[in-house]
Amino acid sequence: MSRLAQILLASASVSLLSPCAALANGIEGLDGAAAIDGYMQQQEIDELKAWRSKNQVTSVNQFSDVRPSDWAYQALTNLVEKYGCVAGYPEGTYKGGQAMSRFEAAALLNACLDRVTEVTDELQRLMDEFKQELAVLKGRVDGLEAKVGTLEAQQFSTTTKLKGEVNFILGGVPSYDSDTTYKERNPSGGADLTKTVGKQDRTTFNYDVRLNLDTSFTGKDLLKTRLRSGNFTASSPFNAGDSLFKLDKASSTNAGAAGAGGIDTVSIDRLYYQFPVGQQFTLTAGALVRNTEILAFIPSAYRSQLLDFFAVAGTPGVYNKVTGQGFGAVWKQKVAKGQGFWNASLNFIAQDGEISNEGIFDSDGSLNTTAQLGYKGTNWGAAVAYRNGTFGTRTINANGTANSSLVTNQNSNSFSVAGYWQPVDSGIIPSISAGYGFTDISGGVGGAADSQSWYVALQWDDAFAKGNAAGIALGQNPSAGTGVENPLSLELYYKVQVTDHISITPGLFYITNSSNQVNDKDLWGGVIQTQFRF
Repeated sequence: MSRLAQILLASASVSLLSPCAALANGIEGLDGAAAIDGYMQQQEIDELKAWRSKNQVTSVNQFSDVRPSDWAYQALTNLVEKYGCVAGYPEGTYKGGQAMSRFEAAALLNACLDRVTEVTDELQRLMDEFKQELAVLKGRVDGLEAKVGTLEAQQFSTTTKLKGEVNFILGGVPSYDSDTTYKERNPSGGADLTKTVGKQDRTTFNYDVRLNLDTSFTGKDLLKTRLRSGNFTASSPFNAGDSLFKLDKASSTNAGAAGAGGIDTVSIDRLYYQFPVGQQFTLTAGALVRNTEILAFIPSAYRSQLLDFFAVAGTPGVYNKVTGQGFGAVWKQKVAKGQGFWNASLNFIAQDGEISNEGIFDSDGSLNTTAQLGYKGTNWGAAVAYRNGTFGTRTINANGTANSSLVTNQNSNSFSVAGYWQPVDSGIIPSISAGYGFTDISGGVGGAADSQSWYVALQWDDAFAKGNAAGIALGQNPSAGTGVENPLSLELYYKVQVTDHISITPGLFYITNSSNQVNDKDLWGGVIQTQFRF
């Protein structure tokens, strides 16, 4: 061999051995045969990726081992034909039953994400076609964001929500002739004023307004401030304290004398703070709070919002809706959402706890202590309750002035049991509510007398139309006892839900043996109550 040939052969050998030396150097640091196998597997994966990128299938039918009966056939069809991000193996198979390595999963996911996020020709055409509309929409969104920013900067409060309720009440009680004498607090101080009123049988048009300012500092607590105004006179059959026609939505903030016109004012009607303690207790303290609002629930499914007697489960001896200064606690058993739960409530309210010569803890402050134990299921509930009252407390809707208020050294012990059941689905079967209560009076001379009461009520939800309701209730109001016959109250109503915020409720009432009447003891009356909520 010539020297020239030897030089050429040596050069060729060096050229051929160089890649092998590089490969050897790359493998030298790896851990034996397993590392070499892993390195070769990676080379195969890289080759497969390169092949797939150049041989993307356009139809799932190109895979010889994919059949319409396969459980993932539809999903694979979407990935191939809609997004075009799936390729098979060089021999035309997909190998759907074969395990996928992490590298293969990453490659498939990356390819699909690239296809989903890219602007296709069709999408670009639509963007060009609606370019002007998109520009207008963007301008509106920018303007809306600016207005929202201004609203957030100038809003009333970040923690307080306003909820309102306005009631217009057109109604009357023909032949209502109370002719009663009662005491009214003197707005100038000094002794109470003596008022006497007679026939109150004309049709009137009144209003009752309630504005709730609900404030929360933590999202779970509540500081409630309620403003209220109403122009019902103190002698109206719908507002008088001893009237069996007293309505749930009838208040008087009129500064004039009873039975006369005056200046309608706005007063603070509620002022209290509620907050949770743990997951089962809620505590309440307030300078103006009502005992029936510090209860786990009122055991009734009847919701006419008309006669006050039926709004308190027919047992006003216990649920006397006393409002004053006090405290309370509610316990609710912790259960899964939608399950029935046991509950217990206890509250203490002083009707005159703000008066310094009577006080919140003195028996002269008209003290009310109310306790309730109940169970509330998914479509039924029941509770037993007790209230103790001291001098000055009263039972609402009592028949006759002799049963109105406790005198010096008197105490009242009122008990009730009430419950309800309602069908799971609304229809021809109504909800059923019932209750019984009695009050025992001890001590003192004169004043209040023992009494008992009961009621039964039926209510049809979604009556004739979704959101409407119809109902009928019958019950016996507390009576004065000696010399007074037991009165019966009958109520019928139909509520029309005009919109989500407006309802109209016509109601008819018939009441027997009303003791505050001069002549006819059996009366009927009616109202049309229009309610606005916002």
